[in-house]
Amino acid sequence: MARNIQSLERAAAMLRLLAGGERRLGLSDVASSLGLAKGTAHGILRTLQAEGFVEQDPASGRYQLGAELLRLGNSYLDVHELRARALVWTDDLARASGESVYVGVLHQSGVLIMHHVFRPDDSRQVLEVGAMQPLHCTALGKVLSAYDPVAHSQALEAEREAFTPRTVTDPEGFESVLALTRARGWAADVEETWDGIASVAAPILDRRRMPVGAVAVAGAVERVCGGPGESGEPRPALVAAVRDCARAVSRDLGAGRF
Repeated sequence: MARNIQSLERAAAMLRLLAGGERRLGLSDVASSLGLAKGTAHGILRTLQAEGFVEQDPASGRYQLGAELLRLGNSYLDVHELRARALVWTDDLARASGESVYVGVLHQSGVLIMHHVFRPDDSRQVLEVGAMQPLHCTALGKVLSAYDPVAHSQALEAEREAFTPRTVTDPEGFESVLALTRARGWAADVEETWDGIASVAAPILDRRRMPVGAVAVAGAVERVCGGPGESGEPRPALVAAVRDCARAVSRDLGAGRF
């Protein structure tokens, strides 16, 4: 019988360890958790880092999963139930709104884009499936933080970077944003993450009425929120369309009407 390759087993165990941790892990943590000598653990980590499967924080020297795993995971995302249920509804939303549509889920203290429908025009666009967005300032992230206790904790514990002058970073202000999101059932990002870009998102629930993701429309702020003299909030018709899409996907996942 063929024997397993020990180095591959150790590398797989290391990736599982990093995937299960709530924070980045140092070399000593990894070595002691897996019962490895530091030199052996360091060699495996360096190899995984060179392949993009592991990243090392320059300041602390600690390790976390790398972006290459997200790209490899796209084959799984293609058959993920949430994405499959969202396909038709998000296509309809993109056509109705004229803007890009995204479906995101909580992953590694951020929002993983698992589905992206291009804006229905002839402009050049880049597929963002597998990209990560922050929790504290994007519309997708705010919705997840408002409805998912795990996302809420991760957003509060993380460093909330100010991407623009509009980004809310203080804990009290952030909690107020989440309270507003829960009260009205949707979240907005008006130039809080990217200058000139606005988005609006709503939660997707499963059969247990638990949040499993969020859907958002994003585009130029003048189209999403209107021109000069407007309120600065997303247009009501656009908000309604996003919420209808989220409800439709949720119903397909067994959430019923809400």
